[in-house]
Amino acid sequence: MPRTLIRKNPSNFKTLPLFVEATPEGLSYQSVGMPLNFAQTLQRRRPVAVADAERFALELANLGVSVRLTLHWQNRDYWVLVRQRRQDRGDVVLKLISGYVPAHELNLPLHTAIQEIAEECLLETPEGWLGGRFNDTWLPAPYSAALHYREALPFRLTPLSGAARPVRCANLQLLERPRAYVHLPTASLQLIYDLRLDVPKEAKSLSLFHVDERLEGDQLVARLDRKRPDLYLMPLKDGQPCAELYTLKKDQLHPASTRGLYLAESFAQQQGWLVREERIRWKDWLKQQGLSAPEKDSKLQRFTGKARQILRKMVPTKTSRQR
Repeated sequence: MPRTLIRKNPSNFKTLPLFVEATPEGLSYQSVGMPLNFAQTLQRRRPVAVADAERFALELANLGVSVRLTLHWQNRDYWVLVRQRRQDRGDVVLKLISGYVPAHELNLPLHTAIQEIAEECLLETPEGWLGGRFNDTWLPAPYSAALHYREALPFRLTPLSGAARPVRCANLQLLERPRAYVHLPTASLQLIYDLRLDVPKEAKSLSLFHVDERLEGDQLVARLDRKRPDLYLMPLKDGQPCAELYTLKKDQLHPASTRGLYLAESFAQQQGWLVREERIRWKDWLKQQGLSAPEKDSKLQRFTGKARQILRKMVPTKTSRQR
């Protein structure tokens, strides 16, 4: 049975619409109007159109933030993706860790991004759940009432290189230079931070889980389902993604199916400051990246050398059958 970790009143969440100005040199945004609750924000997330992908000014429904999180574990790097059933769009995708930026953090979306990691990416060891640090700042432990967090062995978050073009909130340039795009189907501005998560070497028998809030009636409910970890690792080789997905349970990587898989729009092609797609098929993304899915081994190839020898003795070859 999934375990309920926390319940929230969605009406407590408030965000603000944005006025965005973009040029080939950079993008700036500032809040406009009155604070909106979650339901009011969803009503505003309707498709918008822009003629010039590099130069425009328009009002948008909200600011969203995502993290392209590179997890470093056992001397290898992996991108972290999470599975989400998007109730407002009626689909299921793998996406980056992400969330809505509340009104009081519009000028500090990096803070929202770090909190989303603490809420959505859970690292379990037999001794308890790992806390985390970003530079010298401890991450929150959002489920401390339901889960036991270890005081020692925190994972560490550090920023990776940022985007080339600057993004500003009014006149303040954002730290860590997030990548920005306007998502036309939802009339939202999206920021993507590039961060690295180092798992402490002493953390043994590690398992990874994704926890996300879902609207149930008049409450936002976060649940942990051990049968559906919903957090996936995409291996990197020389900094480039491989066409593979895994879940991690007790230090063991388990291949995940990619059949019929869709990725969220942050993986779709960006034109200037714009992303026009709602999602992208896994196969199409592989083509876009110049990647090919690994070939599936035949049942015979999976046998060890000794097992193959035994099998050959038991099953005559074509030549021996002809004799």
